[in-house]
Amino acid sequence: MAPAAKPNIFDMRIAIVDYRPEIWRRVLVPGSVRLHKLHLIFQDVMGWTNSHLHAFRMDGALYGMQSEDHPDDELDETKFAIADVVGLGDRFIYEYDFGDSWDHEVVVEQVSSVRPVLKFAVCLDGANACPPEDCGGTGGYEELVEVLADPTHKDYKHYSRWAGRDFDPTRFDLAQINADLQHLA
Repeated sequence: MAPAAKPNIFDMRIAIVDYRPEIWRRVLVPGSVRLHKLHLIFQDVMGWTNSHLHAFRMDGALYGMQSEDHPDDELDETKFAIADVVGLGDRFIYEYDFGDSWDHEVVVEQVSSVRPVLKFAVCLDGANACPPEDCGGTGGYEELVEVLADPTHKDYKHYSRWAGRDFDPTRFDLAQINADLQHLA
């Protein structure tokens, strides 16, 4: 009897912690993807710009970039594939931007062993726009959204210039996200 095939497609749901309305995405990811590339996938599906440090907290272990001041217990994310560190039903935290502390809860909703293997990650669904970089975490983003909803607010002009006049916190562009993912092949 042949050994069971190693899981090769991970269906994950990623959502920013402690923000409502929820900002989330559902993405299919090849199980062979290493964590440093999973970071890039999360950047694209969420809409971040990869401008800050990040880390993964999985089952009591910390995986990260091994930057100059990394914690002693941090494992090198380039050495671990998704299929080696998580499985069906697992939950973990992906933190982006240690200053704003954007924690994302990731849930592995399904795991499959099918052929052909996915070549690219694919975003299946989601809701709401990613907050702009450096807006001050969930509190700063709440303030930004509140001000932009009121053109008579004294700070409206400043915030709309900073975030962009066309910023819409409800925007979710699935086609654009999937187009962005293709450069990660």
